[in-house]
Amino acid sequence: MTSAQLLTDAFGRIREEVHAAVDGLSPEELAYRVREDANSIAWLVWHLTRIQDDHVADVAGLPQVWTSQGWVERFDLPFDPADTGYGHDSDQVAAVQVESGELLTGYHDAVYEQTISYVETLTDDDLPRIVDHSWDPPVTLGVRLISVISDDLQHAGQAAFIRGLL
Repeated sequence: MTSAQLLTDAFGRIREEVHAAVDGLSPEELAYRVREDANSIAWLVWHLTRIQDDHVADVAGLPQVWTSQGWVERFDLPFDPADTGYGHDSDQVAAVQVESGELLTGYHDAVYEQTISYVETLTDDDLPRIVDHSWDPPVTLGVRLISVISDDLQHAGQAAFIRGLL
């Protein structure tokens, strides 16, 4: 198995978990919050997808799917188009309302497609490339991709937990 195949498998597992957490839920269920300051399934899936979109597009030198494919307009959220949800407060979490789970999975699938198209081109020699000098030590491409996978899986697991409570 190559590094590219391993990364492809990991991003595919995220996609499976996103669909399992969202499919068949009503807008009210997607917006359900265990407590008034907790995250909803809609916010968790939107946020994990925004992070993947933002981070992968950056390292790949590609436009974000969010803006380039019109998802920002379809979601019509009261945020700046560059917002990924990082640091959102309770009111901002509550603002992530969707008409259907298909909106969330549609956006996620589009980001997944762009991610896989990029990841499939990678070789082991690409992974040590420095992609962010603002950290000490600087962040490599490999570390950035694993960071996205880790963050996404945590949020997908949180969404699955909330679904289980429903």
